[in-house]
Amino acid sequence: MDIYFAGSIRGGQSDVALYAELIEMLDDHGTVLTEHVGNETVQEEESQAGMTDHDIHEQDLTWLRQADAVVAEVTTPSLGVGYEIGRSVELGTPVHCLYRPDSEHGLSAMIRGSDSVNVVEYDSPEEVEPVLADFLSGVDEA
Repeated sequence: MDIYFAGSIRGGQSDVALYAELIEMLDDHGTVLTEHVGNETVQEEESQAGMTDHDIHEQDLTWLRQADAVVAEVTTPSLGVGYEIGRSVELGTPVHCLYRPDSEHGLSAMIRGSDSVNVVEYDSPEEVEPVLADFLSGVDEA
């Protein structure tokens, strides 16, 4: 199974260690196409590789089309993550969003209100592991 993990990069990487932990969990269920999201030097690496914004956009769209499932950590608001979720819904890819309700940021009604997006609130990564396993096993069976 190919899994696209989405998390804020340019919108703020305050959760990068959490992203790395979630990506590690997802690795148990398939190939995470976007492991770099859990790397705090991702922007530097993309720049050093000479990647333009257009290159990143095209690469990510290719991965979104390839993905069997999308898991997005949506606590830190990100225009890019919202765009990725919208494109995934358009592609018919199952989307599972993770949100920590104790955040200073409210979750967008466009995410929470969508019938095509599953949102789970959590306080710690340990709570998420069985939820992710259920979601991904459902995708795998479909």
